[in-house]
Amino acid sequence: MHLEPTFTSVQQAFERIQGIVHRTPVITSRTLNEMTGYEVFLKCENFQRAGAFKFRGAYHTLSQLTDEEKQRGVVAFSSGNHAQAVALAAKILGIRAVNCMPLDSPSIKVEAAKGYGGEIVFYDRLREDREAIARKFSEGQGMTLIRPFDDPRIIAGAGTAALELMQEVEEVDAWVVPVGGGGLISGTSIAAHGVSPTTRIIGVEPKDADDTRLSLRVGKRVEITPPKTIADGLRVVSPGEVTFPIIQKHVEEIVTVSDDEIKEAMRFAMSRLKLIIEPSGAVGLAALLSGRNPLKGCKRMGLMISGGNVDLAMIKNI
Repeated sequence: MHLEPTFTSVQQAFERIQGIVHRTPVITSRTLNEMTGYEVFLKCENFQRAGAFKFRGAYHTLSQLTDEEKQRGVVAFSSGNHAQAVALAAKILGIRAVNCMPLDSPSIKVEAAKGYGGEIVFYDRLREDREAIARKFSEGQGMTLIRPFDDPRIIAGAGTAALELMQEVEEVDAWVVPVGGGGLISGTSIAAHGVSPTTRIIGVEPKDADDTRLSLRVGKRVEITPPKTIADGLRVVSPGEVTFPIIQKHVEEIVTVSDDEIKEAMRFAMSRLKLIIEPSGAVGLAALLSGRNPLKGCKRMGLMISGGNVDLAMIKNI
C-alpha cells in the first residue's frame, strides 16, 4: 500500500476516529510568545490517549481492517509510542497485538504497552532489523503488519491533529513539527496545506538523528548509523518510502537541535507551561527557544507537542 494520502483522506480519518480519539487542547503562553516573537499555539498531543499522537493513526488503521484480519491479529514495531497506540487500539477493537520493541525502550512505554494487553518481543536496535523481525511474525502467523509511519492510513490519522488546531485557530502561518520516520509531519503538512496552501512547514530533528535533513539535501533517502539521542521516538535511520516524497513536496526545511537544547525545552515546558512532554515531543519547542527557526515574517504558528511519555527517572535527571 503506497498510495499517497490526500487532504480528503485526512478529513475521512477525522470522521472515523470521532468519539474514540481525544480532541486535545491547544494552549498558548504569553511568556513563550514574548521570548520567540511569534504567536505560538501548542497542539498538546501529550494529552492524547496512550500519551501521544500515535493513537490517531493506530486506531484509524486498525478500525479499517477486515473481520478476517482482526481475527488473525496485528504486529507492530516501535520504540514505544506506536507500540502503546497499537496495543490500546487493539484492546478497544478486540484484536491480538504483538509489538517488537528495542531493548532500550523507556520502561514507561514498555509497561504501558503491556498494560494495554500488547505482547512484547524485544530486539537489539543496534544489531537487528526491527521490520524484519515484525515481518517474520506477520508472515509466520498471518498477522497484519502495522507500520509506525509508512502507511497512508497512519499518515491520514496523524494529520487529524493539525486539522483540529486549524479548525480552532485562524490564519496559521506555519507549523513546527518533530520528524522521526515522517508520519506526523506528512500528515500535518497535508492537513495544513489542504486548509491553507501558503502555510509553511518546518521539521525538527535531533542533531544526531538527522536522516531526513540529509535525505532532503541529496534528494533521495539516505540511511544513517542508529543514532544516540535522548529523543527515543526519533531514532530512525532513514525516512519512510511513503513519507519522504510527501516531505519533499510539502516541507520547507528541516532544522536540528541538540540533546541539551531538548532538555532545556523540557525544563521550560515543566516550569513555565506546566506541561510534561517527552524528549521527542520537545524538539519543536527546543528549536523555537534556541532561535533555530527560519520562519522570518511569520506571526502565528502551530507547534506540535507530539507526546508526553517520559520516565520519571529522566525527569528527575533533567
